[in-house]
Amino acid sequence: MDFTLTSDAALLLPITALLPLTAILLVAQSNPYQTLVMRGILGAVAALIYALLGAADVALTEALVGTLLSTTLYAVALRSSMVLRLALPGGALPPEAISQRLRAWLEPLHLRLELVPLPQAGEPGLHGRLIRLEAEPSYALLLHRPQLLEHLAALPGATNWRQEGHRLELIRSEGPEPAPAPNGGSAPPGEVAR
Repeated sequence: MDFTLTSDAALLLPITALLPLTAILLVAQSNPYQTLVMRGILGAVAALIYALLGAADVALTEALVGTLLSTTLYAVALRSSMVLRLALPGGALPPEAISQRLRAWLEPLHLRLELVPLPQAGEPGLHGRLIRLEAEPSYALLLHRPQLLEHLAALPGATNWRQEGHRLELIRSEGPEPAPAPNGGSAPPGEVAR
């Protein structure tokens, strides 16, 4: 049984109204994982409307390609790209409190933290290093990209990180690890090594 817009408008209009509503919610999401769910809902609603209007071939294409395939590819891309990979040059994992502090710091950016003990030379995908400063019981988070440093420094977690005596800096070169700062290891807020 095929529905038509003229005879079955009372049933089709509420379902059709879900399309723009879902599209607006999709665009308004800041969390990429919620966007993934909204994209799946949008495709399912579109496939349902096509099926109700008798376009079974278009509905099947939308369900398979527009919903299933695109959502799966987007999920794989999110899983592989929404991660901050930090090398641990000494090989020892930091205390759980430090790991939790970093995870809470990254949460507003929806990033996962991946600590890589004893990375191979030139290992791809590393965003920086997390090193323990020898003279003090604090850590330095050294990042390769200035843009990433700016994003992290703008979050409230950066202030907490520095208040605890840790450092956040841009990696100057692949040379030796930084020495503790003369003011007790806490770089002033907004200071970036160049």
